[in-house]
Formats: sequence, C-alpha cells, structure tokens
Amino acid sequence: MTYPETIAWLFEQLPMYQRVGNIAYKADLNNTLQLSAYLQHPEKAFKSIHVAGTNGKGSTSHMLASILQEAGYKVGLYTSPHLKDFRERIKINGAVIPKRTVSSFVAKHKSFFEENQLSFFEMTVGLAFEYFRKENVDIAVIEVGMGGRLDSTNIITPEVSVITNIGYDHTQFLGETISEIASEKAGIIKEGIPVVIGEFQEETFQVFSEISEKRKAPLHTAFDFDTVALASDLKGNYQKHNIKTVQKTIWVLQNLGYAIGIQHLGKGLQNVVKNTGLMGRYQTLQKKPKVICDTAHNAEGLLYVMEQLQKENVDKLHIVLGVVSDKNLDAVLPLFPKNASYYFCKPNVPRGMEVIKLVEKATKYNLDGKSYSSVNEAYQSALEKAKDDDLIFVGGSTFVVSEVV
Repeated sequence: MTYPETIAWLFEQLPMYQRVGNIAYKADLNNTLQLSAYLQHPEKAFKSIHVAGTNGKGSTSHMLASILQEAGYKVGLYTSPHLKDFRERIKINGAVIPKRTVSSFVAKHKSFFEENQLSFFEMTVGLAFEYFRKENVDIAVIEVGMGGRLDSTNIITPEVSVITNIGYDHTQFLGETISEIASEKAGIIKEGIPVVIGEFQEETFQVFSEISEKRKAPLHTAFDFDTVALASDLKGNYQKHNIKTVQKTIWVLQNLGYAIGIQHLGKGLQNVVKNTGLMGRYQTLQKKPKVICDTAHNAEGLLYVMEQLQKENVDKLHIVLGVVSDKNLDAVLPLFPKNASYYFCKPNVPRGMEVIKLVEKATKYNLDGKSYSSVNEAYQSALEKAKDDDLIFVGGSTFVVSEVV
C-alpha cells in the first residue's frame, strides 16, 4: 500500500477513541501483550520514561525529550493525538517517522492486525516501539494515551514514571471521582521504579502514596521541589507546573546516572518547539490581529488558559470555539469570558459536537456569537471582523486547533 492508502486504512477500518469515542475503548492489555510477543518484545530494547496525567502530559513529554536531546541522547518520542500529520505521534530527535516505515510496517503485519482485530492505538504503539528498537534510540519518552493501568503503552518498564496531575476527563472510562481516576493513572507505577508526582491534590496523593508503597516504588514530588527558576518557549502560564515536574524528573534521571547538566536543562526548556516540533500550546499564530490557539479541552486546563487570555492587552476578544460530543459543557462553558464575540463550530471528526447543541448550551451561559458550518469558516470570519489590536483565540478541542495551525 502507498502511504495515503495506509493512513486511510488505519483511520477508516479501525476505530480510534479520539475520533469516534466509546466504541474504540478496550478495557484490557491482552491485544497489546499479544502484539508485543508477535513483534518479539520491541519495548524491551530501549530505555524509557512513562508520562501520564489529565493535563500537561504532552507538554511534559516534549520538554523531557528536548532536554535529553540537548544532553546528546538519541530520543524517541511517542505522543497522541496528532494535530496535522499522523507521523507527529512518533519522532526521533524531533524528526517524524518516515512515511515508508509506516507503510511497510502496516503492509507486513496487516493480516495479523485484521485477524486479531487490533485497535488503531494498539497498532500505533506497536509501530512506535518497533521503530524505536530498529533505530536504536538511547531512551524514549512515552506519553500515555488515556488513563494508565489499561493503556496500550503500559507494557514498558521505564526508568521513571511521571504523573502530572489528575482532573475530571474521560470519566466514562476512568471513574467518576478524582480518587478513582487517580487509581487508573497510578497503574503506570511499576515495582521498584521511581515515580514523580507533579501536582499536589489531597485526594490523589493518598492514592499515589499507597500504591507506590505497595509496589516499593520510590515516590518523588515535584510540587515542593526547590527548583531553579527556568523559562520555556512554551508560553502558557500553566507550563510553570510542567516545568517543575520536568526538573524533578531530570533530577531523578541524574541520580540514575544520566549525564544531564543545568545547561542542557535550560537549553532544552527554551527550545522545545525547535527540538520537538510541538504545536498548539498557547501558540501565537500571527500578530495583527493576534491569534492564539491552545489544545486545552477540560475544566482544569481551560481555567489557566482563560485566566491568561483575560490578561492579554487587547481591544476586543474573539473566540473560535468547538468541542467534542462527550464534553461536559456545564463544567467548561462557565470558564469562558462573557465579554467576547464567539464563532461556534463543529470540529471535522465524527465525535464533534453538533454546533446547534453547542450554541444552545452557550446561550445559557450568556456567551453570544454566531454558528458556522466549519472551523475554517468560523476562523475566516473572525479574521475578517477582528481589528489589528484585537485578539482571536482558537480552542475548545484539539481537533479545532488542528484545523487552524
């Protein structure tokens, strides 16, 4: 198959949670373990860092990869979802996996995938791990897709596990309470492997303490770590938490013998976008009018973004907003400013919420605007109406951002 045919097959034949929702979720690791055995356990061929959490795990993973690259390591990076190109999910030193590698992997193993009904995510994890083995990476930063305990990435034995924070997201799978969700995330804590906890929450910390003690996993906390104040090229105010988490994780790696100096830490944080190609984290797309996009999509993440937006020195705020169908609008819409003009739209994925439903709910929270048939139409209308000293924000969903960046 050609690369376009391969990607079409991956997306069309097999459900993927990020696009279609519940039907793609599998509540066990059996398929992943079967695939690993079939591929002769590629995950055992390289060292790794495992990163979970409700918010910040993508930024944290990219920061860690950037720092390790600055220290001279050959670094694999596995993240999800992608914004523009499937290959963004799998990188080595910032370079995306070649198209021919994706095509040949799928062609070679397609019959096995079909016979065992593997999911999009299971196949993609297999592809990433096989690629990292083939290319002899020194270490790979592996971001959890969803949850932790039953996530397909959870077959690795990492150098260190990282849990950024816990919030209400994917509750239909992970649990209705913060402690239940924390238990699922804590599933990445392995026997004897150090774990870094990014942010303190009383309910969750008790869960992490009990599980780490049971598994004899040294527990390290980032929230009270006495760090050097370092800045990043990722400009969201929320990144201050991720930076502390990253610094503590690097400290753990240093104590494991990794040759990472303060200069690598500083340069790595300042060159995350350059080194890894990360997009969509409070990213400025243009200056007149100023356009900012951010992939935050739950209450915990959007709270920081909305607070930062309100502090921007602009005349008028325009917001291009779209969400997915399972979004808890009562939790997120109250966070949005009422003094903005809204451009409501539906992201172009099956899981996107119909714009009429979004508008109906937004009206109840006094968010006024117009509806549009597509993200692009909404964005173009905002660009036409905004003046040079105005600000346009694009967000609400990763998929809305992906159609604009």
